[in-house]
This record gives sequence, structure tokens and C-alpha cells, in this order.
Amino acid sequence: MDMDTQRKWDKASRTLDLFAFADDRRLGPHKQRLFSKMRGATLMVAAGTGNDFKFFPPNMHVVAIDISPKMLERAARKTAEYEGSIELREMDVCNLDFAEATFDTVATACTFCSVPKPIVGLRELRRVLKPGGQILMFEHVRSAIGPLGILMDLMTPLFRRIGPELNRDTVGNVQKAGFRLRRVENVYLDVVKIIEGVKDDGHIAEEYLQSGIRAA
Repeated sequence: MDMDTQRKWDKASRTLDLFAFADDRRLGPHKQRLFSKMRGATLMVAAGTGNDFKFFPPNMHVVAIDISPKMLERAARKTAEYEGSIELREMDVCNLDFAEATFDTVATACTFCSVPKPIVGLRELRRVLKPGGQILMFEHVRSAIGPLGILMDLMTPLFRRIGPELNRDTVGNVQKAGFRLRRVENVYLDVVKIIEGVKDDGHIAEEYLQSGIRAA
């Protein structure tokens, strides 16, 4: 368990919900559209305070993990509002306590901007997915727009101390972890993205099925 990361997000749990309202209005419909694709045994990574539970389709059984016990304390209050079952567990995504091929779906929301070793974490997720299983990601990444990307690089050392990193190449990291990209969609500029990947048994060339937009 990464104790530094745990302490950082324990502290952040006090204020996380204060910023959620505006994001829900702007980004909530996109999250709901993505998570409607959940199927079978589902793992939610970085449950946080449970704010995203309301975007899950009903009647699912979801295992939701977080490295922060303080986050999970707040998330526990929201599990009763979900029309299905959510099991909360304290766990580091880089060292998952699940057998290989346990889940049909893995879901994340603004998670891999905060995992210290993102490729290690993504490889763990691939390990616990069944063959043909899917990963559904709603993530913010470094912009490929020159000035904006440079600004994000400059701001990252400050933000890293209190929260997420701003300049991650999560699309590239998903590929490096061994997933086949099924779909990448820009939600806000090229900073907030929907990323869908699949665990294939063999190597299949990556696909970018966007509406006229190539993945950055």
C-alpha cells in the first residue's frame, strides 16, 4: 500500500464533494452514457466519496475500491441510494487482491491522473479482467494543443502535492498496459476523454472509433 498516496487522498476526502456539483451538471451525462455499458462482474477503481455511483446502471453488483479509508467512509453513505449492490474495499490498484480473470468490466473516473505508477495499475486491471473483458474510463489527460499542454506541464508539480497530475498520457498508457483500444472520444477539448479498451488474448491492431476525431 502506497501510504503517501493514501494520506493525500484521506486529506482530500474532506472537500472532494464540494467540487462535484458543477462537474456533475457538465460531465455527468457523459459518465452515465459510458457507465451504461457496464456488464457482468464489475470493478470500480477509485470510488472516492461515491459521487459517481448515481451514474451506474441499476441492478448491478459492483466492487468499488479506493486506497483511502476516509474516502470509503464517505462512499459508504451513498451505497444505500444505489438500486443494486456496491461492495466497498480498501485496496491499491497497483496491488489488487483479486484472482486473474475475475471481472467482466472495469470502470474508472478521473483515476489514472492520480495513480503514482499508472502502467503498473493498468496491468493489474488487465490481469483481473476476463478475456474479452472491457475497461471503461472517464479521464482527464495532457492536451496535445501546444500552449495548453505546456501550461499543464508547468502546473503539474504544484497540483501533484495536493491532488491529481495534469499531464498524463492515459491513452498511451492504456496501450502500453496491453489493452486494445476500442474507442476514444473527446468530451471537453482533448483534455477530458472517454477511453474504452478490451483485453484480447492476442495482439490486435489498435482502433480509434471516434466521430471524426483521432485519439491524442
